[in-house]
Amino acid sequence: METLRDFERDLEEMREYYSHGKTKEASWRKSQLKGLLTLLKEKEGDILNALKQDLGKHQVETFRDEIGTLIKTLNLALESLRGWMSGRKAKLPQIALLTRLSLEPMIGALAAGNTVVLKPSELAPASASLLATAISTYLDNKAVKHLTPVTLELGGKCPAVLDSLSSSWDIKVAVKRIVYGKFGCCAGQACIAIDYILVEKKFTRTVVELMKSMIKEMFGENPKESHSIARIINKQHLLRLKNLLKNPHVDASTVFGGSVDEDNLFIEPTILVDPPLQAEIMTDEIFGPLLPIITLEKIEDSIQFINSKPKALAIYCFTKNKTLQRRMISETSSGSVTFNDTIIQYAADTLPFGGVGGSGFGRYHGKFSFDTFSHEKAVTRRSFLTEFWFRFPPWNNHKFQLLASTLNYDYLGLVLVILGLKSYRQGLNDI
Repeated sequence: METLRDFERDLEEMREYYSHGKTKEASWRKSQLKGLLTLLKEKEGDILNALKQDLGKHQVETFRDEIGTLIKTLNLALESLRGWMSGRKAKLPQIALLTRLSLEPMIGALAAGNTVVLKPSELAPASASLLATAISTYLDNKAVKHLTPVTLELGGKCPAVLDSLSSSWDIKVAVKRIVYGKFGCCAGQACIAIDYILVEKKFTRTVVELMKSMIKEMFGENPKESHSIARIINKQHLLRLKNLLKNPHVDASTVFGGSVDEDNLFIEPTILVDPPLQAEIMTDEIFGPLLPIITLEKIEDSIQFINSKPKALAIYCFTKNKTLQRRMISETSSGSVTFNDTIIQYAADTLPFGGVGGSGFGRYHGKFSFDTFSHEKAVTRRSFLTEFWFRFPPWNNHKFQLLASTLNYDYLGLVLVILGLKSYRQGLNDI
């Protein structure tokens, strides 16, 4: 177990290495990014197995959510690095990153010329162990340290707003994307997974029946036998989720699923309708395969409901109503708003990813990662040939008139004041 003293020693070593300036060289940055890319390609099988061991994630889901997106981001960083670096004076600070499993923030930090302290979650021991050995092999170990894993998680309750839409096809597509965005995303154990759904009361029965059908289509009649849905990460978290369902009023609101297999760390995809709003399942982030549906008299009430909760990392809104879309953007606050789909914002390197308020701070992805982990320094140069003499003391009315004309962008007035043809202010006492 690393102690605070060990951590401080490692951090001091990294500061010393950083002070030599090597990390500022484009060649060093590119070599680290290439090393990380090689790691992902050569250790793909190990990564797939580690996440299978930690979470029971299917290989396709792991490649989609972890390896594939990282490779895409690394290729973007390698192709764009010269452009990101050119023409900018940047102060490149020492950065200590606290991450879960994703290496994506590390890509931006390395591209920006930083040294990195990488701390995966201790809740995923197989993945953390793999990173511990692989990082030092493929990257410059003087710049990248792997220390005792800790957890830092900012997320929140991400709502999905489901309008009645205009056709049965639209509704089926929406429900399919919602089921995927909840149960097909690490069984709900993702910071951007849907936490609850808001629908109009009259539409509830239709939504529930479609969700039941879609869950069976994706995960079979007995999801516990499916390899396409992840398991709960450990016993502690499984018991936490199980306790959310123990409230008798919450249990009474369950309309589908709810079975728990502690030995296999499995919880069946579960749908609830109108659990008590004061119950833990509606006050705490769920982070698992439990999906409450909250009914409203009209879908426009969803904005007030969302605003009554802490700011979310993501809002998903399924509607063709342009007015509702505009209101969702302007009248709510969240890390992102996605219309008519789920999760896809995370895969877009052209969009910043991050939270707001209690759901997080800062942002990364693509060029945004580079900007986050670098500092754009303002540099000003002046010639000695010209001087704005009226900016210096001693002060008098004439200098005041010149300054007032300049700062009011009254350039004609400035010329007239210089020529003595205009007084910018009348009756001003001498200073």
